[in-house]
Amino acid sequence: MSPTALGMLYAAAAGFTLCALNIVLRLLSEDLPSFQVQFMRYFMGLVAVLPWVFHDGLAAYRTRSLSGQLWRGAVHASGLFLWFAALPLIPFAELTAIGFTTPIFIMIGAVIWLKEVMFWQRWVAGLLGFSGVLVVVWPGLQGGGNWGSLLMLASAPLFAASFLITKALARRDAPTVIVAWQSLTVTLFTLPVALWAWVWPTPSQWAIALVCGMLGSLGHWLLTHAYRLADISSTQPVRFLDMIWAAGLGFLFLSEIPSTSTLLGAAVIFISTTWIARVEARRGRSLPA
Repeated sequence: MSPTALGMLYAAAAGFTLCALNIVLRLLSEDLPSFQVQFMRYFMGLVAVLPWVFHDGLAAYRTRSLSGQLWRGAVHASGLFLWFAALPLIPFAELTAIGFTTPIFIMIGAVIWLKEVMFWQRWVAGLLGFSGVLVVVWPGLQGGGNWGSLLMLASAPLFAASFLITKALARRDAPTVIVAWQSLTVTLFTLPVALWAWVWPTPSQWAIALVCGMLGSLGHWLLTHAYRLADISSTQPVRFLDMIWAAGLGFLFLSEIPSTSTLLGAAVIFISTTWIARVEARRGRSLPA
């Protein structure tokens, strides 16, 4: 399997893991303030990686770009503030669908700042996947939308910037180092707002937060591996599969029945993702070793 194809596989696995995380966060946000849940998720993510830090030694987690890690944490935390504000306001599948504007910003940013070569198939797959997202959200847009949709849309370019910084950091730091620093920096940046809205969690809620931390750390580890193996632009069309994960998990755990537009949009997303995966696999086999 080519590095690009393997990177796309990592990205698909990361998408499923992070969708599962978002379902748990949605459930936890029904009982606790959203901004507090945001802090708890990253604090417990830091707790989840501490055994590896102690095992490998602190020296193994020394970053080669402290400023990059801090910028990444600040930008990601800013996107999270908007995302968590939108979380209780709109259906889970729609929240996920609007978030799919992020891959479009990433693909554009990869060309401008990372100087990645964009093959026409990647643009077509990205636009097809985005059209599938529009099929999902169009009924809500016709109805006038709400603040939740706008907040979610505003978070997309911030997350895109965060992932582009991750790609740059992945050239110098290992995935485990990036995940550990992300957990540390986002925990620090989200702590003040969490304290302002704090409601003391029960032991079971802390346990759920630990599950969130483990899922989040695993998801970002998979995503960072994907960015190390492949151009970040090649992995973005695969992220549209998250729409399918979100619709299925939302039905199973939130009793949100996917609408006809959601199912139709998911079909378009699946077709575009399958096609670009085959194209990238053929390209990988044709490149010289």
